[in-house]
Amino acid sequence: MSPFPLTISLESIILAVSILLLFGVLASKASVRLGIPALVLFLLIGMFAGSEGPGGIEFDYPRLAQSVGVVALIFILFAGGIDTDWRSVRPILWQAVALSTLGVGLTAVLVAAFAVYALDFNIIEGLLLGSIVSSTDAAAVFAVLRSRNVSLRAPLKPLLELESGSNDPMAVFLTIGFVSLLTNRQASLMDLLPMFALQMPVGMALGWLMGKGSVLVINRAQLEYDGLYPVLSLSAILLTYGLTNAIGGNGFLAVYIAGLVMGNSRFVHRRSLMRFHDGLAWLMQIAMFLVLGLQVFPSRIIPIIGIGLLISLFLMLVARPISVFLILAFTRMSLKEKTLVSWVGLRGAVPIILATFPVLAAVPQAEMIFHVVFFIVVTSVLLQGTSLPMVARWLGLESPLPSMSEYLLPLESPDSIRTGLTEITISSTSTAAGKQIVDLGLPNQVVVMMVGRNNHGFIPTGRSVLHANDKLLVFADKDQLAETMKIMEAHDPYRIPSPGADVI
Repeated sequence: MSPFPLTISLESIILAVSILLLFGVLASKASVRLGIPALVLFLLIGMFAGSEGPGGIEFDYPRLAQSVGVVALIFILFAGGIDTDWRSVRPILWQAVALSTLGVGLTAVLVAAFAVYALDFNIIEGLLLGSIVSSTDAAAVFAVLRSRNVSLRAPLKPLLELESGSNDPMAVFLTIGFVSLLTNRQASLMDLLPMFALQMPVGMALGWLMGKGSVLVINRAQLEYDGLYPVLSLSAILLTYGLTNAIGGNGFLAVYIAGLVMGNSRFVHRRSLMRFHDGLAWLMQIAMFLVLGLQVFPSRIIPIIGIGLLISLFLMLVARPISVFLILAFTRMSLKEKTLVSWVGLRGAVPIILATFPVLAAVPQAEMIFHVVFFIVVTSVLLQGTSLPMVARWLGLESPLPSMSEYLLPLESPDSIRTGLTEITISSTSTAAGKQIVDLGLPNQVVVMMVGRNNHGFIPTGRSVLHANDKLLVFADKDQLAETMKIMEAHDPYRIPSPGADVI
C-alpha cells in the first residue's frame, strides 16, 4: 500500500469522480431492465476503472476505502431507519431483533466451523470471516423485487426490512471484536461480553435521545432559509454517530435508531428532508461500491474462487437456513415463509467494508479474507438475487407492486375528492392558536393544503404558526379526517360550531 498520490491534480480527480458517478447512476437504470442488482454493476464499474481494468486508476488504499465506507454506512443506515414505518414492523419486532442479533451470531459460528474444518482456518480467523459475512442487505433485496414488479406479503416485507436494517451494527461489533482478539493475544472471547453490554444499550439509548432531540430542534429552530434544514439534519446524524462512539456505544446502531425515531415523528419539512436523505443514501451507496470496486484486484480473486464458492454455498444453503429456522422455530410463520426468509440473505457492501478492518490491522490472511468476502458478496447477489422473484412466486408469497394510479388523486370523481377535503376554523378559544402545524399531532398522511387568514390565503409548512380565526383547508381520507377532527376537538372541547364549516 502506497501513500495517496498528491501529484494528481484536483481537476483530474473531479473529472474521474464525475464520470464514475455518472456511470453509477446509469448503471442503476440498467439494473432495473437487466434484473441485476445495481450494487453488482457499481462494483464492476469500480473494478473496470481500477488499476487492473481499462480505466487504469491506481488505487490500493484500504484505509481510504474503509473511511468512505464508514461515512457512507452512517447515512445509509439513517436513511433506512427514517424510511421504516414503526406500525408495520412493531408486530414482528422481536423476530427481527432476534434475527439481527442471535441470527448474526449463529451464522458467524456456523461459517467459522466450516472454515476451520474445510479451509484450515483457526477458530478466531473463522469467527472473523463468519462475522464479516453475517449481515444482510435489504436494499439489494427490494431493488431486485422492484425490478421484477414483485413485492412480498406481510409480515415478510417488514421483517426483512427491519432485520437487514438493524443487523449491521452486530456484524460491526463482532468483526472489531475478533480483529482485536487476533491482534492482542492476551485477550479472550469473554472480553467481548462487557464490550457488547456497553455498546448496544448505549447505542440504543443515545440513538433514541438524539432522534427525539433532533425532532425537537428541527421544529423549534425556525430557520430563515429552508435550505439549512438538510444541513441541520446532517449535523445531527454525524453528532449522533460521533458522540455515541466517543462514550463507548455503537454509533451505527445509534444512527439507525435515531432515523427510526425521526421517521415516525412529525417535524417540519418532513417530506423534503426524507427525499433529501433518500438521495444522499443513493449517493453514498454509489460512492461506496465504486471505491470498494477500485480496491479489488481481479488477479487476486482467481486463486480463491474455489474457497470462495465453497463458503458462499455453505452460507446460502446451510448457515443462513439453520439460523433462520432455529430463530423462528417458535413463531407462527409458515414453513414457506421461513424458507423464503432463509433464502433472502443477500450480502451487500457492509461485508466488504468490514473486510478492510483485518487488512488495516495486519491480521494473518487478511488479503485473502478481503477477496474471499468480495467473491461471496458477488455470488450471493447473483445467485440469490436473480432467483429471488422466482422463489417468491414458487412459494406463493409474492404480492404485485401497487400500480402508480393508486397514488394519484381520482380527479375523474369529484365526489370522492370532496370526501377528502374539509375546512377547519381555529376558534379564539382553541389551544391550537399560537402553535405550529407540526405540533398539532395530526396523522402523518393529513395535508393542510391552505390556510386562510384575514381574507388572504397561503400554503403553509409544518412550522407555520396558526392564529385565531384561521381557516385550514385539510385533505385526507375519511378515517384520517375523523381522527383529525378528534384531535382538533381536544384543542377546544367547548367550541361553538358555526354554519358551513367545522370550527375547532
